[in-house]
Amino acid sequence: MIRDYVKLAFQNLSHRRVRSWLTMIGIFIGIASVISLIGLGEGLRYAITSQFGFLGTDMLSVQASGLSYAGPPGAGAVSPLSDTLIDKIQKINGVETAFNRYISSVKLEFNDRQDISYLGSVPLKNDRKIIEKMLNLKTSQGRLLKDEDNRRVMIGSGLIKKEVFGKEINAGDRILLNGISFEVIGILEKKGSFIIDSIIFINENVLLDIQGDDGTTDIIAVKVKDVNNIERVKNDIEKLLRKERNVKEGEEDFSVQSPQKTLETLSSALFAVQLFVYIIAGISLVVGGIGIMNTMYTAVLERTKEIGIMKAIGARNSTIFILFSFESGFLGMVGGIIGILIGLSLAYGLAFVGSMALGSNLIQAQVSPFLVIWTLAFSFILGTGFGVLPAYRAAKMQPVNALRSK
Repeated sequence: MIRDYVKLAFQNLSHRRVRSWLTMIGIFIGIASVISLIGLGEGLRYAITSQFGFLGTDMLSVQASGLSYAGPPGAGAVSPLSDTLIDKIQKINGVETAFNRYISSVKLEFNDRQDISYLGSVPLKNDRKIIEKMLNLKTSQGRLLKDEDNRRVMIGSGLIKKEVFGKEINAGDRILLNGISFEVIGILEKKGSFIIDSIIFINENVLLDIQGDDGTTDIIAVKVKDVNNIERVKNDIEKLLRKERNVKEGEEDFSVQSPQKTLETLSSALFAVQLFVYIIAGISLVVGGIGIMNTMYTAVLERTKEIGIMKAIGARNSTIFILFSFESGFLGMVGGIIGILIGLSLAYGLAFVGSMALGSNLIQAQVSPFLVIWTLAFSFILGTGFGVLPAYRAAKMQPVNALRSK
């Protein structure tokens, strides 16, 4: 029976090809908007999450407020953090350990080519094991740094590309950092994070020898004993820094953040953008639904005599209702299928163009099978819903009046 309804619906709609295609334009636009923009939004969310996902939930980062676009974290700060603060932070109840992180820009030379990169410090002794575990540092070539490595570095996988230096950097090669020769002791495994994949790791004492020790630090990393107490520890650190830097609450020239809070803030911003997309797509879908209703009303008027004949030979009201409901649902579903195909093409096509233009995988598309299935089901329900009134009108039509119509 259902197969017959589908067959009749397809035949009736194929007789009105132009009108059917015009009716489905609104559905095309709405579904394509939903798939492409949500796909890109989810891809962006995944890419951003992956940049912070390697950080543990039990970590806090402390840095002075500055111009975030001026360079590494802490750059541009009028009042940078003192490197002696870690001694006082370590005494706070609930803090397992704290260590300074130094990040600076550096001129990297290899194969007679130059590039600007960043140096990231690796703390010594026991703190080294903490950061290696926190960042899940593993090498694809060579080994990790040791305390005695004075003129050795390990580099992220994003810096070894042939396109940058004409040939790949391998473990054992020598590179120049600000004109000083270093041996590449290890190449890190790819993390999918530009933070890790695009940095050069160097022992803390060696970095301070290169750039000079002015008694300040860029970031203080804090590991808490119990993640359930992270908010209390965060508040205690803020109280300490307000006292040490002589600032009032609300006038802080520093920030204490956890990766999870940063991700929550970014997720909220992305959701606001996606909500705007939902509204635009919803308007398009409503317009498409009204088009379906208009087409089905016209179909009822054009097929009045046909309806009368069907009722005269025994067709029930429910049969007429289901037939016209199937037609409207079929319009919505076909529009949904085409909209999904257009949306997928736009999402992955734009992501590919964006990644090629920026040379980064930050722009990508993530379209889940659930989204495709839900969108297809919704398009059928939308078409059926907007076809209810025309179908009801057709079902309630009197056979005698229908047969008398011209």
